[in-house]
Amino acid sequence: MSEDRKKAHIDLALKAHSGFAIPDQRFTYEPLLSAHPVSDPFLFPFMGRVLETPIWISSMTGGTPVAGEINRRLATVCHEFGMGMGLGSCRMILKDNQWLHDFDVRDIIGENLPLYANLGINQVEEIASSGNWHLITELIKKLRADGLIIHINPLQEWMQPEGDRLKHPPLDTLSRTIDKLPFTKLVVKEVGQGMGPESLKALLQLPLEAIEFGAYGGTNFSRLEIIRNSQSRAALQESLATVGHNAEEMVQIVNNAVKENLTIRTKHLIISGGIASFLDGYYLTGISHLPAVYGQASAFLQYAREGLDPLRAYTKAQTEGLRMAASYLRTKK
Repeated sequence: MSEDRKKAHIDLALKAHSGFAIPDQRFTYEPLLSAHPVSDPFLFPFMGRVLETPIWISSMTGGTPVAGEINRRLATVCHEFGMGMGLGSCRMILKDNQWLHDFDVRDIIGENLPLYANLGINQVEEIASSGNWHLITELIKKLRADGLIIHINPLQEWMQPEGDRLKHPPLDTLSRTIDKLPFTKLVVKEVGQGMGPESLKALLQLPLEAIEFGAYGGTNFSRLEIIRNSQSRAALQESLATVGHNAEEMVQIVNNAVKENLTIRTKHLIISGGIASFLDGYYLTGISHLPAVYGQASAFLQYAREGLDPLRAYTKAQTEGLRMAASYLRTKK
C-alpha cells in the first residue's frame, strides 16, 4: 500500500543517508537519457557464437557427484540467460570416461552457446612430448565443446606436494599446440595470479580465441594449495602467492599493446579474477580495446552449491544490473 511505503520511507530515510560516502568514480550517472530497460537480450557476438548476456562462467570443477550436479546447474543458467561456460579441468576424462557424465553438459547448455573443455599446461606439455595430439581432439569431440581452455598455473603446481613440474616454458608448448592443432579453438587463462606485460603481449600475438585473465583478486589457487597443505614446504613460500596482476591492470596492459600497434591475433578477452559485481564487469569490459566479456567463478559456485533457484536469482540480478548500467551509466575512459 502507498501509505505503508511512505511510512517506510520516513523510518528508513536516515539509515539510507549517503553522508560523506564517495560515489563510484568509474562512471558518470545520466538519469535523463534512457527509459527503464526491458528484458531484451544483449546479443553480443563472442567466440563465433552470440551471447545474450556478456558473462562467462569460468572454469571450476568436475569429477565428483556434487561437482557434476554443480556443472549441470551452471549449464542450465547458461542456457536460460545466454552465457558461455568453461569446464573445470578435464584431465580425469582425457583417457577414461568414468567421470564423463559430470562434464557432459552440451545437451543442457544447448548447441548455440560457447562451451570449452579445459586442460592444464602440464597435461598439454605431456601430450606434446608423447605426440598424442589425438587426445585433445577426442576430448573436445566427446564433450561436443567448441575448443580447449589451457590453464597456465606454474605457481599452483609448485605449491602442490603432488604437483607436476614444467619442463618447457608454457609459451613454447602453446606454440607447438597451435602448430599441431591449427583448427582447434584455444583459450589461455591463468588461475588467480593474472599475467604481466611480457606474457600478455606474447599471448596477444598468438591466434587465440580468447585470453582469460584469472587475475589476482579472485580465487587464488596457489593460496588454495597452501591452505590445503598448511604443513608443507609451500606454507614457507607463501609470499609467492601474493604476487600477480589485477584485472584492471591487465586491461590497461592489453589496451597499451593495441595503442602500440602490436600485431594482435587474439580475438577476445574474458576479464576474470576479482570481479565482485556486475559494475566491475561493466566497467572493465567498457574500457577494453578488445571485445570482452567478464567471467566469474566463486560467486556462481557459491549459488550453484545452494541450488538452482538461488543460482537463477543471482544470475537474473546480474543481468538486470547490467541493463540498468547500460541505460544510465557512462564509463569514464
